[in-house]
Amino acid sequence: MGGPIEPNTRPLLDWVLALYPTTPKTRAKQWILAGRVSVGGVILRRPHQPVSEPGETLQLLDRRATTLECGAGWQIHPRVALVFLDAAFAIVNKGSGVLSVPAPNSGLSALSIVADFLAGRLRARERGPAGWTLPPAYRQLAPLPVHRLDQYTSGLLCLALNPAARHHLIGQLQAHTMKREYLAFAEGRAPAPRGTWHQWLELSQDELHQHVRAHGPRNGSDAQEAITHYEVLAEYALAGGKGYVTKLRLRLETGRKHQIRAQAASAGLPLVGDRTYHPEARQSAGASRLVVFPRQALHAARLTLEHPDQPGRQMTWTAALPADLRQLEASLRAGRSA
Repeated sequence: MGGPIEPNTRPLLDWVLALYPTTPKTRAKQWILAGRVSVGGVILRRPHQPVSEPGETLQLLDRRATTLECGAGWQIHPRVALVFLDAAFAIVNKGSGVLSVPAPNSGLSALSIVADFLAGRLRARERGPAGWTLPPAYRQLAPLPVHRLDQYTSGLLCLALNPAARHHLIGQLQAHTMKREYLAFAEGRAPAPRGTWHQWLELSQDELHQHVRAHGPRNGSDAQEAITHYEVLAEYALAGGKGYVTKLRLRLETGRKHQIRAQAASAGLPLVGDRTYHPEARQSAGASRLVVFPRQALHAARLTLEHPDQPGRQMTWTAALPADLRQLEASLRAGRSA
């Protein structure tokens, strides 16, 4: 049996309504869920949390947006889940097939979806911690790009929500203090359990393909240094002795366009399903491939950064493999190649 209940203990929501008797109950609940209510200097987010009489220690904070607890992910679109949100930035889990930011031939992107959600033009597909829509304090926020994932790469993506935060977050990218880890499935076997790919990438004139160079810029080229650290997590032998597929953990030190895909192919480990850098990419229907898969088997699984408004506060998010990559791995474990 539990201990005795302290006298004059009531749900937090009741205390808020007692302090603001003309406020509708739903609005008071939104205040709490949005992190605007504190007791004794501590923000409390559960409307029905038992609280002893707070007296003057109960405060309603200003209307600036504060952290929204998104749990395992708040699905705001079939292929976009909101993982973290506050006044500085958002972290989303992007599905395969969605652009990171709008492109000339497509306005739909993770950025535009988040913008629509913040503006109230889009509702969550499932009830989240703040109901079906966000509290009004979030309506003033507008997402800005920080980095990108390829359209058919899934996983964690960071979007800034004000120019100052964007400047700080991009500075972390440039200083290599923002840590990004990926999981990938590649055809072939790595020469060592772990290692580093250190090369230079030169983007084609149409900006659709990276050329891997062993040396730095020469004769006015725009080649950029690219460094990726890899670790072998598992090897799967394919049926009939056709070869191997290697599961890799990859950590970016630099962040060039198509960096992982181009360097992996150059190392003899083309990603399963890659339609650009796989040596057989130009052959019809992928007939010569060891494994048939509809996209590059690449997932942004872990992201670590410093909160732009809270110096020294390191934050980390992880995203499990999506369903298609889990199914791929299950097939590989069973010795099937498709």
